[in-house]
Amino acid sequence: MKISHPVFKSLAALSLGTLGVCMSEFSIMGILPDVARTLGVSIPDAGHFISAYALGVCAGAPLMVLTVRTRPLRSILLALMCLYIAGNALTAAAQNYHMMLAARFLAGLPHGAYFGVAAIVADRLVDRAYSVLAVSIVIAGATIANLAGVPCSTLIAHAGSWRMAYGLVAGTGLLVIAGILAWVPRLPGMKDTGLRGQFRFLRSPAPWLILAAIVMGNGGMFCWYSYVSPFMTGITLIPPAHMTAVMALAGLGMVAGNALSGRLSVRFSPAAIAGTMQGVMAFALILIFLAGNSPAAALGLMFVCTACLFGISAPQQMLLLGSAEGGEMLGASLAQVGFNLGNAVGAYFGGISVSSGGGYSGTALIGAGFAAAGFLLLLLYARRYGKDGGKTGKVDPGVHSA
Repeated sequence: MKISHPVFKSLAALSLGTLGVCMSEFSIMGILPDVARTLGVSIPDAGHFISAYALGVCAGAPLMVLTVRTRPLRSILLALMCLYIAGNALTAAAQNYHMMLAARFLAGLPHGAYFGVAAIVADRLVDRAYSVLAVSIVIAGATIANLAGVPCSTLIAHAGSWRMAYGLVAGTGLLVIAGILAWVPRLPGMKDTGLRGQFRFLRSPAPWLILAAIVMGNGGMFCWYSYVSPFMTGITLIPPAHMTAVMALAGLGMVAGNALSGRLSVRFSPAAIAGTMQGVMAFALILIFLAGNSPAAALGLMFVCTACLFGISAPQQMLLLGSAEGGEMLGASLAQVGFNLGNAVGAYFGGISVSSGGGYSGTALIGAGFAAAGFLLLLLYARRYGKDGGKTGKVDPGVHSA
């Protein structure tokens, strides 16, 4: 049973939401000096705005479980988009450091929750064999955000102001709301298993193995990728003026990896796809450490790494969803918490490498260790929980529209 045209439109509307959410998260990284100058703070202090967003992501998942877990899924998506619009509109209007901190925290709250609910909706709309493919279509918005959305907002910020850029980010929320209302069907809420029931799945080692693999895998990648610009200009000796093209290539890798993962999901289990791509990432990071001074090798391996980064995203999301019986909404949202924690951990240990004399090349070697640990965790999960690797059935077998 393939994905029908009406279902594809539903997935496209959800994908537009992930595009907007990721533009909200990543746009600030390219305009941080402008934000710091406007608000009269140092760049290190402005970095707290990124941390505030990450804290919002981590807080949003349990808050959603506490407040709206039994509401109809489409209603939850619409409420999350309203919160998204409010957070980014306040970001555009922030006049001082503390207001900006609050705005970024608010903007981060719907991030993990939106990905989680969108994954559940995508899973419900298709036959079991196409669940990972459906989720990869939803996640495609995140890859497009990195390929085109973030550069577009950066260009607007430099041509006009960063406030205009975040006004655009907030405005995408209106388009997402229109798409959800037009194309996403009304679906009943999750079965109410009680507050304790929502967290009961965490008693099993399975979701913790997946979460640990997510943190280690993303940590490994971002240990190196957080410093990709100085690596490319200082080690590979690529001219700074060419970095826009380099980042576009990285974004293209994300798009390709996500698309490949979706196609492979029809034939292979999520655990097999995630484990294989995680292993490839670890090996590629070792090669970056060894051959990063070659432009051809560095650029090709960067493409492979970013492809693997987003290639494992949808399978890991589905593994966690399949291991969260009774608490699917929390489980699906926790994947995004894991991704963000991995980003923070990786950037931290990469910074240690740079400051302790390991240099930017050392970030790739440390990252390879993290990625290898993620591979071993996924291997352990697959061996312990079977070849099916988390394909335990639909979240709600009674709802199919494909």
